[in-house]
Amino acid sequence: MAFRKAILLVALLSCIGCNSASKPAQVSTVNNEPEKAFGDSKDLPKTAEHGVNEVSLRQIDQTQTQTAAMERKIVRNAELSLEVDVPAEAQRKIGTIANSLGGFVVTSESKQHQTTDGKQQLEVNLVVRVPENQFDAALNQIRATGSRVVQEKTTGEDVTEEFIDVEARLKTQKALELQFLEIMKQAHKVEDALEVQSQIADVRGEIEKLEGRKRFLENRASLSTITISVTSPGAIVVNPSGFGRSVREAVSESVDFAVSIVLFLIRFVMMMIPFGLLVLLPLYLIGRFVYRRTWKAKTATVMEPQAGSAS
Repeated sequence: MAFRKAILLVALLSCIGCNSASKPAQVSTVNNEPEKAFGDSKDLPKTAEHGVNEVSLRQIDQTQTQTAAMERKIVRNAELSLEVDVPAEAQRKIGTIANSLGGFVVTSESKQHQTTDGKQQLEVNLVVRVPENQFDAALNQIRATGSRVVQEKTTGEDVTEEFIDVEARLKTQKALELQFLEIMKQAHKVEDALEVQSQIADVRGEIEKLEGRKRFLENRASLSTITISVTSPGAIVVNPSGFGRSVREAVSESVDFAVSIVLFLIRFVMMMIPFGLLVLLPLYLIGRFVYRRTWKAKTATVMEPQAGSAS
């Protein structure tokens, strides 16, 4: 029973440590009256009791000190669209710039696409990461590789508050792990040891998750991301206007209309020749044959009465 009270007390103190890390103004109140908040702790082993108080207060104090002296962590990103005469050469230059400033190329992609005038155009897309202190220098050098900056966008995200919160929670969880390890040393029953070990596993999982988040924030803040799109200049189309242009357009449209009529007549004649040979001509011959037969029959009928009267 005493052992379980010790585990419960450690868990409650860890909750206080988390609240103290996120709300520094309330630390003094919690730390001045730990025993009043949790009642009588006579059943708690002496070593574990002192370890809980000393570790928690020390870790929280260190967290507050480091928070005051910590520099702000800003995640800076940029997007650039450039026009260059030779995109492949600009692609090599940008990679060299990133390497010279201590950064690296994340992705580099080039593809051909067809423009509206039927020409092939090369488009290059790159994503580079450079140290945060070289962000402005990298932008200036990348701009210089292009003949014209079509579009530029720069963003910044302050993650200092989140980083401080993660670091404070991480220190509290580490202190809680030490407290459970102290209690583990005094466990004399297998049941108690297994219960403490389960608590330690949960705390260790939370520590690893917080450490991963901390590394992620540090990486994003220490390395800025620049996305670059490089294309060759498009053809400049001159659109003159005036009376002469209107006359030329009218003449051109008239010629096109006349040509379309002639082509229509030619197509019509070419289509009617097979139709006439295969359909109209046979119908004409059949009709002529039937007409002649009918005419001959009528002529023979008329001639017979005349021959009888003559005889």
